[in-house]
Amino acid sequence: MARTVHRLRLGLADLLQTPYPTIPFDLPPGAESVEVRLAYDTDAAVIDLGCEGPAGWRGWSGGARDRLVIGPTAATPGYLPGELETGQWSVQLGLYRLPADPIEVTVTVISPAQSRVEPEPAPLPPREAAPRGSTRRLPAEPGLTWYAGDLHAHSTHSDGEQSLAELAALAVTAGLDFLAVTDHNTVSHHGLLPAVGGALGITLLPGQEVTTARGHANVFGDVGWIDFRRPAADWIADAQDRGGLVSINHPLEGEWAWQHRLAALPQALELWHITWFRDLRSTEPWGLWPQWRPDAVLLGGSDYHNPDHGYLPGTPTTWVAAESPDPAAIMAAIAAGRTAISHPGPDSAVLLRVGDELVALGAEGAVLTDVDGRAQLVTSPRARIPLDRAGRPPYRLTDPERRLLALSP
Repeated sequence: MARTVHRLRLGLADLLQTPYPTIPFDLPPGAESVEVRLAYDTDAAVIDLGCEGPAGWRGWSGGARDRLVIGPTAATPGYLPGELETGQWSVQLGLYRLPADPIEVTVTVISPAQSRVEPEPAPLPPREAAPRGSTRRLPAEPGLTWYAGDLHAHSTHSDGEQSLAELAALAVTAGLDFLAVTDHNTVSHHGLLPAVGGALGITLLPGQEVTTARGHANVFGDVGWIDFRRPAADWIADAQDRGGLVSINHPLEGEWAWQHRLAALPQALELWHITWFRDLRSTEPWGLWPQWRPDAVLLGGSDYHNPDHGYLPGTPTTWVAAESPDPAAIMAAIAAGRTAISHPGPDSAVLLRVGDELVALGAEGAVLTDVDGRAQLVTSPRARIPLDRAGRPPYRLTDPERRLLALSP
């Protein structure tokens, strides 16, 4: 067994010099597996962990783990199993928070690995399952069905607490037709999604939350790993060139607000993030909208991580009018902008764009407002408003207390 210990002294000055220091190590021919352990004072700092091999990126666990194992057939969630190439590898650190006075950071590389990788839990049907959103048979254009989903969720492949199977089961419990799994800076979950989704009867979309200190963005589609260490304009262009759909996440959310300056904004925007539920009267997203591209595809995301937050995936629910629940059909519908967003639940008010009309369901007594603030009362439980009378998009429904109920592009 080979064991190498790297002892570093890292402080705020190091973070300011480079947030992504690497620690190289070599693997000889025939290496069975490798284990990396990271140790530091977690009360004083937050340091992310990742790994890269000679053939490319092998995974990332951020600050969620202090060790990783990679072998030919199994790896720690967040990391890709496979052949251990001979040559120079590197431990990738992410310096998220460090004190001014340097602290000791120890990185230990062990080959073969001493720790065991636990297998992914097998999918089990949830104890309870709500009717799928598509069974509401919401009014749609010919050949299309409105499917209910969530476009932002995390599993144990990054900093979520549920395995892929457990996360998918929660989405079924919530009555969702589809769920995008968008783990941070890794694609280790992509190859596992079809089997898990098939076992539970839910469409699982491959995604990656490209996570940087100056903002986060989701890349949807099985387009391979996107290098978050590059300038944002470069990795966004790379994702789009590969056929990925890019959405800026929670653009106003605390220290994770979007700060990257871009000459051209990407195609989609997570306008309704779970944090809007903190104050449904907030108009911050509408204040942002005039600064954004007017043709952006509007998405919602729960950013689900664990049950302690007190909500299920699908909070809020993103509705997509697609030809089928097949992943390609859902992705095509999103790219075409056929979306709407609402509260979760089978009786939630919804606002849908159908042909040349807006259809408001379950919203009698609510107020329909366009982007310019022109408002009108919804006077029936199934109201149809011609677009030429609705004003300019996007549109929102609010209750008499001015709380957001639903929105439509």
